Amino acid sequence: MPFGTRMPGGLLPAALAQSAGDTPILRMDGKVALILLGERPLVAETPEIMLDDDVTPADKMFIRNNGQIPDRFAADPKTWRFRLDGEVNNPLDLSLGDLESRFEAVTMRLQMECGGNGRAAFVPETRGNQWNNGAISNCEWTGVRLRDVIRAAGPKESARFTGHFGADPHLSGATDRAAISRGMPVAKAMEEHTIIATRMNGQPIPQIHGYPLRLVVPGWPGSLSQKWLTRITLLAEPHRGQGMGGTSYRLPVRPIVPGSQNDGATFADMTSMPVRSVLTNLAHGTRLPANTRRVDLRGHAWAGDDEARAVHVSVDFGATWHEMALSPPPNRYSWQRWAGAVELPSDGYFEVWHRATDTKGRMQPHVAPNWNPQGYGANAIGRAAILVG
Repeated sequence: MPFGTRMPGGLLPAALAQSAGDTPILRMDGKVALILLGERPLVAETPEIMLDDDVTPADKMFIRNNGQIPDRFAADPKTWRFRLDGEVNNPLDLSLGDLESRFEAVTMRLQMECGGNGRAAFVPETRGNQWNNGAISNCEWTGVRLRDVIRAAGPKESARFTGHFGADPHLSGATDRAAISRGMPVAKAMEEHTIIATRMNGQPIPQIHGYPLRLVVPGWPGSLSQKWLTRITLLAEPHRGQGMGGTSYRLPVRPIVPGSQNDGATFADMTSMPVRSVLTNLAHGTRLPANTRRVDLRGHAWAGDDEARAVHVSVDFGATWHEMALSPPPNRYSWQRWAGAVELPSDGYFEVWHRATDTKGRMQPHVAPNWNPQGYGANAIGRAAILVG
């Protein structure tokens, strides 16, 4: 371990900080081998090494369900019904065909990230799927702006929040309970990149990802991007659906004791996701040939509502950092490509640490910040162990 004297006290080498046993793998038609995190509901993570594409292919998109998967709909998808109601003057009841014919179509690359991405970094462990960094995608979505549909319905001054509803049955099979039904401030709904999507990467949305209609709310927790979308209602008060309130997708306003119990009464809803980066061309545990001295690196960075400003890499446990080249996003809410190289002094064990900084100067921390019972917002620096020789 050439830089062993520079390892921070109490830090466990990344090569040893792995769970024991074989990693469960999801084998599914139309999907690469994803990391299986849960079967009921179905949840699967994309390994970082498979996130190298600028536009995430459908077969590499992570899976996050909250209930059962609806049966494939046999009817013409253009007949799918969608309602927008609540605090509006002219409630709308539209088919998918109506949406496509009445409103302007837009296509954008948009990040979608689970609110619990990075959860496995919290100590002590929290509830929920133990994501590493692969609950992220950057697909090319086509659809109509939600704000155009809201304007067509004539929102009242009292319309301040949304509530979202989908066709996925509750995991228990109960017909009077939603699998998930979240909402957001109308200001986010009126943001031009929030869309009702009909296509993903130029094709009909895959069934597992919300066919034939879903909401895409980029930069905020992916739970807001309701799959199998059937209805959006505008409300004067915050929505009270499944996944709202308490500790659900909410963060402490003031730090709490890690491991403590809390009902979330003083928490605030998650909004913009924190700055994060992934390393996509070098897998954790890679062994390189003896005498390798230069290692090329690349990956992606993003920062919720903001952009990444810089990405730095260290191979000496954070004693020194090297800035990578960072490309601008093709549109707001798309992730950004970073690339560069590092020099190694010898053979041996090294760790590639990577951290992103956003346009407001916020940097990925060394450990997951702001511990909370359901493990949201963990954006610790990435660490990949490599062995040369």
